[in-house]
Amino acid sequence: MFKKAFGKTGLDVSILGFGCMRLPITDNNDPASIDYDLATRMIRKAIDRGVNYVDTAYPYHSNQGRTAPGASEPFVAHALKDGYRERVSLATKLPTWMVESRKQMNEILDEQLKRLETSHIDFYLAHNVNVNVWDKMVGLGLLDFMEEAKKDGRIKYAGFSFHDHYELFERVIKSYDWDMTQIQYNYLDVNYQAGQRGLKLAAELGVPVSIMEPLRGGFLVDHIPEELQKSLASVRPDWTMADWGLRWVMNQPGVGVVLSGMTAMSHVDDNIKIAETLVPLSERETEALSRVRDYFHARLKVDCTGCGYCMPCSSGVDIPKNFLYYNDYFLMDSPEIQQRSKYYYGAQVGESERASNCVHCHECEEKCPQGLAISDMMEDVCNIFCSK
Repeated sequence: MFKKAFGKTGLDVSILGFGCMRLPITDNNDPASIDYDLATRMIRKAIDRGVNYVDTAYPYHSNQGRTAPGASEPFVAHALKDGYRERVSLATKLPTWMVESRKQMNEILDEQLKRLETSHIDFYLAHNVNVNVWDKMVGLGLLDFMEEAKKDGRIKYAGFSFHDHYELFERVIKSYDWDMTQIQYNYLDVNYQAGQRGLKLAAELGVPVSIMEPLRGGFLVDHIPEELQKSLASVRPDWTMADWGLRWVMNQPGVGVVLSGMTAMSHVDDNIKIAETLVPLSERETEALSRVRDYFHARLKVDCTGCGYCMPCSSGVDIPKNFLYYNDYFLMDSPEIQQRSKYYYGAQVGESERASNCVHCHECEEKCPQGLAISDMMEDVCNIFCSK
């Protein structure tokens, strides 16, 4: 298993990490019904083959939504018994959207230590950092809390997982001496959220990066058009769509560990094979993926680069974020993808940030380097995402 130094932590971390957000379940209508037997065999096989980073979170596999503890952490505690806990770095996260006080941060962390049946958490991340929670969390003492938890030994390293635009990422990563960060990154989402600029900035600051959604929640495996699959196969007939996606992101400078949400034993076998045979992509392979990226980018409804020059909006609308989910909605003619976009819009875009708050003042249009008719486009965004 290919490993690399994980920043200032001094750890050698496997390039492939085991993400526990999408474990196999026994009842498709109950995300908490984790298949303990299969999932335990999967995670232990991965560890036996060299995976040494396991990632979970407080709400993963909850059947009551994001405000209730899920089944993932207790499962991980079970799977890491029999000596497996000592062989991995364990990561979990503080649910920022639930926190209302510094005291509650400590209570949740202590609860997670019990749920995970461990004396310490190796990597403890502020979960889902975005503009809706960041200033609030800082005001409640998040950074002092992280420092305190490191000093008393409950956590070893402090980090944050990020879901917002680059400008906020830059502010957050420079606010504290972070030990790591976690961002979404794949060959399609090069400029999504923190994106390539965030990855480069983290490297400049010496902050190691774990990658979530390297296959875009399975999109880069299950939704590549047949003609594009044939084009890729003409270059590397021995590679699957997962090979293309994982090999690309694992080769990116600054990437420390790539989290894969494996739901079947075959995923474990395939992903380990990729990590064990990792080599730099050739120019021909890189060009082949660029053609796939170009195909999808040509389907973008709004040519917004997310530069943020249009911000701030006097009415509070987060213009780049609205366009991000609007573009995602039209990426494929797939009801599944469109429903996912609506879900994330509702979860990640605050009420005050939504397109429905646009008053058509046109101030943003004067600042947009792309010359976009933003006010008119906000109506289109609202037609998709706003409640009728």
